[in-house]
Amino acid sequence: MTKLAVQMFTVRDLVKDADGFARTLEAISKIGYTAVQLSAVGAMNGDEPEVDAATAKRWLDDNGLEVIATHRPWPRLVENADEEIAFHKSIGCDYVAIGGIPRDLHDKGADGYREFIAQGTPALARLKEAGLRFGYHNHAHEFKASDKPGQTCYDLFIDEADPDLWLLELDVYWCQHAGVNAERLFERLKGRVPVIHIKDKEVIDGEGPIIGPIGEGLFDWDHIIPAGNAAGVEWWAVEQDRCRRDPVDCLRASYEFLTQKGLQGRK
Repeated sequence: MTKLAVQMFTVRDLVKDADGFARTLEAISKIGYTAVQLSAVGAMNGDEPEVDAATAKRWLDDNGLEVIATHRPWPRLVENADEEIAFHKSIGCDYVAIGGIPRDLHDKGADGYREFIAQGTPALARLKEAGLRFGYHNHAHEFKASDKPGQTCYDLFIDEADPDLWLLELDVYWCQHAGVNAERLFERLKGRVPVIHIKDKEVIDGEGPIIGPIGEGLFDWDHIIPAGNAAGVEWWAVEQDRCRRDPVDCLRASYEFLTQKGLQGRK
């Protein structure tokens, strides 16, 4: 059964210190979510974080939440793999992702993407050896043309990267924003998308399209959800980059809509 998680980037302004982090985990649990993706949690950042991994794990357990994914800096995965492995073991998470390709490599086009894949493959093999999976998170810019007709740079991950090492943390919003049909993309990604990101696109008079809570926008979830399930999505991580109202209320609205559509929460 596919399940719902919260990508903590949504509530990044609420988790800058320990008290805010603790309160926010409790609020997420009370909505009915059973998991989070740790990303942009200020209280856990830095060389001497206010909240260490052991404390975070205890608070998560107290609220019935598991960590199903992280976002970590790419240089750390390449250069400090052993430390990253230990961190993920301590929080009970077997899936690590990054937020995107380094800008200098993206700017090189297809050659840069191939360089990125070649650079990362040995590091990802080390992660897999330790029991961790890796996922690449996209925005819209990966869907620019590559050096072959009809191919995008994102296609290089699908067609040329080792599928056992390079899983894809598909962000459905940015895929659709780039003009790519998410349902068709899911068909190509079967078995490679255990965790995905979802949000909706609202149209507000005078503002144009903006990111909104799921179910309050334009996306066709009656078709997207079955396509994702058929592709083997295990966790649907709700991520709202910008919130026009209280982010916890936005998470609640998304949860209520998605559980009505058959995705599983606690309630």
